[in-house]
Amino acid sequence: MNHIPVMLNEVLELITTHANKSHLRILDATLGLGGYSQAVLERFGDSYVLGLDRDEEAIRLSRERLKDYEDTSRFEAIHANFGDMDTIINNHAPFDVFMFDLGVSNMQLTLPERGFSFNSEGLLDMRMNPSGDSMTAADVLRESDEKTLAKIFYDYGEEKFSRLIASAIKKNKSAINTTSELVNVIRSALPQPVQRKMGTHPARRVFQALRIYVNNETEELERVIMTLEKINHDALIIFVSYHSLEDRIIKHSFRQWQNDNKGRILTKHPLTPSDSEIGNNYKARSAKLRAFLTIKYNAKFLI
Repeated sequence: MNHIPVMLNEVLELITTHANKSHLRILDATLGLGGYSQAVLERFGDSYVLGLDRDEEAIRLSRERLKDYEDTSRFEAIHANFGDMDTIINNHAPFDVFMFDLGVSNMQLTLPERGFSFNSEGLLDMRMNPSGDSMTAADVLRESDEKTLAKIFYDYGEEKFSRLIASAIKKNKSAINTTSELVNVIRSALPQPVQRKMGTHPARRVFQALRIYVNNETEELERVIMTLEKINHDALIIFVSYHSLEDRIIKHSFRQWQNDNKGRILTKHPLTPSDSEIGNNYKARSAKLRAFLTIKYNAKFLI
């Protein structure tokens, strides 16, 4: 299964410049297929990486990929939600680097049965942890009223036609259980001139919104922020995000941390992928990278 880490060169450069030292300890909080972890383990020869992922299949595949590092105790993978990172930190601290690549992984997108892609036929699932999370995207469509659906589409997908699409979904006479059924309802709801002007697939924002809602991604990110702001040692924090809602949360949090003298922002403006990277990996087109360097709190900040 092909996996291309987004903005990998930028991530490695930040680590080299701001965190490079002997016995580097790194938390890869969104392990996926292990692309970032593998690159770090290769670049920094005596580093240790702990990877987290809420998707059991991702844990299995990344452990296969990084078996040689796991055998030498340089890599470890734990099935966990990064929102519960405070417990992980308490049990494994300290870490010199925290890496986050938010959003859906290539693996999840390319497996039709997971229901993440509007381009593939599959059950409308979208759970990143099918064994632990109970509500699917189909459940959300069936159990939510029209007003709630419109709010989900607007808040998490910034969908301008959220009310129109929500109305069409609730007026649909049969249950919407597959990705193609949802795409067809969205297409039927939007006038053709509107679809032609959109420039992207008409279902993209709705699928994004449902995925974020089903997996509580915004709430999990806010929990992570609350954990990270308690760090009281020198550490590099790197976030790669893919939509404006996530990026705003990260940007405002970094500004607040800097105002509170907890460290400094390393990216005055977010780093974005080069044209050549976007050409090689279309998923990277909307990526924004922000980084923050925490500093050990002075005694006056602990009083």
